[in-house]
Amino acid sequence: MKPFAFRYLLLAAFSLILAACSSTPSDNTGTPAQADAWQQLEQSIASSELATAEDQLAALQAQAPDDSRVEQYQRQLAEAYLQRSQIVLQKGDVNAAATALSRARALMPKAPALTGGVNGAIAQARKAELEKAEAALKAAEARPKAKLIDPTAPSTVVALKTTNIREMRRQLDDIAADVVNYQCEVVFQVPRKDDAPWLKALLSKRVQKLDSQYALQQSHEIHRNQPAQAVLVPRRP
Repeated sequence: MKPFAFRYLLLAAFSLILAACSSTPSDNTGTPAQADAWQQLEQSIASSELATAEDQLAALQAQAPDDSRVEQYQRQLAEAYLQRSQIVLQKGDVNAAATALSRARALMPKAPALTGGVNGAIAQARKAELEKAEAALKAAEARPKAKLIDPTAPSTVVALKTTNIREMRRQLDDIAADVVNYQCEVVFQVPRKDDAPWLKALLSKRVQKLDSQYALQQSHEIHRNQPAQAVLVPRRP
């Protein structure tokens, strides 16, 4: 009986060990949300997913407010926002730069020197934008009133009165004035190829009379099934 009892106990012990191994999770399969939270935060910052990184940092700070890594990653995130602010400012997006700068300040309120340089650059950019807008407004106010075109429209089509030479000449006078005052390109759309050189010469003569230095840009298109017309395209500021 003793050998049998010994073999029975050995088999039972072996079965318990197998059951324990199958039911006990490995140490390497812990919950990723807890074990890798700081690593995920660092990856978000490195990937410029800064809004996600802010949420992750806030959650970690709530769980461990005294953890020294909180301040470390606050500074990293603030510097990432500061770098974003500099990049978008160089691209001319002043509003996006100001938004990114405000996030950097919120993360590191005790380090004003961190954001001082970019803040000055944004202020200068806003000043330049304002000056440019004021200059454009003054230039628009100084221009004579448009005779034929709508200055706010991408282009204006003028049907030419080719059957009444006197009226057409008056039209060309007005077209020339708008061309010079609003920096217009002109496209003549004519039913016959021979009409284009004649109309171009008449307009060129009038533009040169108004401004001898003006570089007139004019071209033509053939539209056989429509009357002659001029398309005026003002230059955008």
